[in-house]
Amino acid sequence: MPDNQHIKYLLSEDEIPRAWYNIMADMPNPPLPVLHPGTKQPVTPADLAPLFPQALIMQEVSTERYIEIPEPIRQVYRQWRPSPLYRARRLEKALDTPARIYYKYEGVSPVGSHKANTSVAQVFYNQQEGVKKISTETGAGQWGSALAMAGTLFGVDIEVFMVKISYQQKPYRRSMIQAYGATVHASPTDLTDAGRSILAKDPENQGSLGIAISEAVEVAAKSGGTIKYSLGSVLNHVLMHQTVIGEEALLQMAQADDYPDVVIGCAGGGSNLAGLVFPFIGENFRKGTKTRFLAIEPMSCPSLTKGTYAYDFGDTIGMTPLLKMHTLGHDFIPPGIHAGGLRYHGMSPLVSQLHAEGVIEARAYHQNAIFEAATIFARNEGIIPAPETAHAIKAALDEALEAKAAGQERVILFNLSGHGHFDMQAYDAYFSGKLQDYEYPAAAIEEAQKKLPQVV
Repeated sequence: MPDNQHIKYLLSEDEIPRAWYNIMADMPNPPLPVLHPGTKQPVTPADLAPLFPQALIMQEVSTERYIEIPEPIRQVYRQWRPSPLYRARRLEKALDTPARIYYKYEGVSPVGSHKANTSVAQVFYNQQEGVKKISTETGAGQWGSALAMAGTLFGVDIEVFMVKISYQQKPYRRSMIQAYGATVHASPTDLTDAGRSILAKDPENQGSLGIAISEAVEVAAKSGGTIKYSLGSVLNHVLMHQTVIGEEALLQMAQADDYPDVVIGCAGGGSNLAGLVFPFIGENFRKGTKTRFLAIEPMSCPSLTKGTYAYDFGDTIGMTPLLKMHTLGHDFIPPGIHAGGLRYHGMSPLVSQLHAEGVIEARAYHQNAIFEAATIFARNEGIIPAPETAHAIKAALDEALEAKAAGQERVILFNLSGHGHFDMQAYDAYFSGKLQDYEYPAAAIEEAQKKLPQVV
């Protein structure tokens, strides 16, 4: 019988996972290779060496089920892990639903989001190989602040290219990055060839994650090996580091004597979604459980629901290797929605493949609907969620109301990947009726998809 008393389920520090889970070990079909943008042949470790330390390259291609977490990383994790699992009892009551709603809260990390789970790991491995400086991109600033924090802990300099619209909308995330000692620029900049080429075409360009990635990759690629590059989502090793979320949630759901019928996460590049759902997908693959999985994205940047499953560049300019993923086209610049962390043209290849194979479902919502859901959640659970996370909350509410209409018990688990304390300008726009619902930009996406690279 499910526990009917507790609101939060806590693990001890000794129960922090000792290994990350690698879903590639359990996938029925092996992932398609990453291709060199010039030769269109599978990339080699030597191709990736200018950007990443050797340990992360090995993790990227590993098919071992579990990768041991080094003790120095676990020691930093102890600062906030294990994160709590909550039962949303007040929300259930407000919805008058027979559904049981749980959420894993990653906002307890020092930077207020799940991003620290991989930033700490990535900076550690870079430092171990003698790297002194790392370049990166950030959308709304969660990733930039997480990497900046890890950089200061391990003595590595961090340079952040922050998407210009978010740089303007979220000035305090910018300040947070600087508080940790990192350098931050509004992207596109005039510091790189990539940035200058974008600004030459459109001096008022608001930026995108794809553009910021181009700039950060260029800085690393032209450094002669002195600067490495770090990515906050999309790649296999990044998603694997996030599986500490789902590994803990498996233990906490057992504490609650319950098990999810559906697991939900918002999806931009795929890392917070994967962090929660991959360990549960592994249970489906290995044990035959029948849990459903939902990826939720913005209507204005719907990679999974409207994108093409094809090889494409991970950045706007075309500097990265080619990834087989759901993409709107690397040239596509999403509208300036407030969920800056979801404004990405592509998607993790692993999430993309699992969606293409029917393992992960996908939905898209407009931003007014997700802020309405966020407000309902805050007024019942007390936590103000980040706009990105609000997408998952909207889906959880819909699932709970579907269960009510059907008279079904349904166990819902979602990832509350970060708090919204730095996003109050977005809430202010919502409360004052100024938040715009951008329609699906069909013409812009159709144009961008004409430029997909040709892979035979």
